[in-house]
Amino acid sequence: MITAVDHVRLGAPPGSEDALRAYGGGVLGLTEVPKPPALAARGGCWFEAGPVAPHLGVEPGFRPSATAHPGPRVRDIDALARRLEAHGAAVTWDDGLPGPRRFFTHGPVGNRLEFLEPTRNRTAPGEPQPADPDG
Repeated sequence: MITAVDHVRLGAPPGSEDALRAYGGGVLGLTEVPKPPALAARGGCWFEAGPVAPHLGVEPGFRPSATAHPGPRVRDIDALARRLEAHGAAVTWDDGLPGPRRFFTHGPVGNRLEFLEPTRNRTAPGEPQPADPDG
């Protein structure tokens, strides 16, 4: 029945929109999408990049989760890791599970983020193995 994820909502503290825009639009290269007027008055911001749509909503008393996180797939994960580190974000690589290459980091308000890139002979669970060009 479920065909796709429409969006992922993450919390953010009041007044953090400038930091969220600098990170989402500047560092990650996402496009900000205008919120509907009734929701814009609540603060926060929405972004998108193709089918990925993170929504950041203001939460009074916000506290980032220690473990909950989105896990977007990316291309050129090494370049993304370098870009994040150049902007002061710590990147922690994790190869403890089979499947794509991945790392964890934290966004500007402390939300945990996981970035994944399927690679040759290391696909995500349930995905077909890529063809071996050598044989």
